[in-house]
Amino acid sequence: MAEQAKVPAIRFAGFTDPWEQRKLGELGFAQSGIGFPDAEQGGAEGTPFFKVSDMNTPGNEYELAASKNYVTAEQIARMGWHPLNQVPAIFFAKVGAAVMLNRKRLVNEPFLLDNNTMAFSMDSSLLDTQFGQSLFERLDLTSLIQVGALPSFNSSDVESISVSLPSTMDEQRQIGQYLCNLDTLITLHQRKYGKLVVFKKSMLEKMFPKDGESVPEIRFAGFTDPWEQRKFSDIVDVCSGKDYKHLEEGPIPVYGTGGFMTSVDEALSYDRDAVGIGRKGTIDKPYLLKAPFWTVDTLFYAIPKSDMELEFVHCSFLNVDWKSKDESTGLPSLSKEAINETIALVPSFNEQSRLGEFFSDLDSLITLHQRKLELLQNIKKSLLDKMFV
Repeated sequence: MAEQAKVPAIRFAGFTDPWEQRKLGELGFAQSGIGFPDAEQGGAEGTPFFKVSDMNTPGNEYELAASKNYVTAEQIARMGWHPLNQVPAIFFAKVGAAVMLNRKRLVNEPFLLDNNTMAFSMDSSLLDTQFGQSLFERLDLTSLIQVGALPSFNSSDVESISVSLPSTMDEQRQIGQYLCNLDTLITLHQRKYGKLVVFKKSMLEKMFPKDGESVPEIRFAGFTDPWEQRKFSDIVDVCSGKDYKHLEEGPIPVYGTGGFMTSVDEALSYDRDAVGIGRKGTIDKPYLLKAPFWTVDTLFYAIPKSDMELEFVHCSFLNVDWKSKDESTGLPSLSKEAINETIALVPSFNEQSRLGEFFSDLDSLITLHQRKLELLQNIKKSLLDKMFV
């Protein structure tokens, strides 16, 4: 039984040997970063000097391919720095709130790293690069945190971690390459999804009139009339949500500012769709509500008037800077009066319908890519469990 526990649930054909247990310190070494004075930052050429924030840069989702700071050979010599030449390495935060995010990135070129970060240099004769990256992805580095003012851990903590790995490099390579290909597919869908979100934001700006104008920059053929200025009180009826705890469990969805919460046996609106907008908390994320539904008391629901198209109204809500209408000094809040007095520009119902259809189709495409992305991420998570010991 002990032997069986050292074999992964999913394995490539031809491999039968049990996996070996090793300390990370036997497979490479961990090294902490160094201080990076402000006066030395901002360079665009030379050796990359990575900071925690570089993990947020688009294109750096798996591998640190670009840095916000580079340093020259002259700087390195003058400051007495020693770039980490033993690559590949895995880069991660070692102190501060960023540790709790448990993010890691592969680095394939010599680099320097900031003093609140750490890197684990892999011994390429013992660890395949892609396998090593996936191995680290499974590790919960937050378990190493030492009690103190700031969450942190040191290099000996990392090197003492026990891991299991195949006895042959060939099996490592096959696992690593398979998961690398999956990462490439995930990245592709992330970028498609991101581009669609940016495209929608751009279209919301271009297909609605700018401040001081009465026609949009981009318009469907056949429409030429100027848009009319109206208050939101003329295009929607803003209704208040209510507490639901007295209700029984049922088929009616209950929504809050963060979306779906639970289901009950009664509705506030049985047959009229609406736009949900936060009264307290999150006040700048309006979303569609399909009847029947119930909303809690922190979420208004705005029902379109008879001459208004729902999807168009939703877009009108999305185009307002609701945070600028925050009336509190603490938790963000929005009043009915603030919504009702907000000005909107409105075209004919036919043009509303065309715009609503366009953005509805775009939302469907965005949702499709989001679901594909979530599916691939779930597959990756499952494989990281089943293809490792």
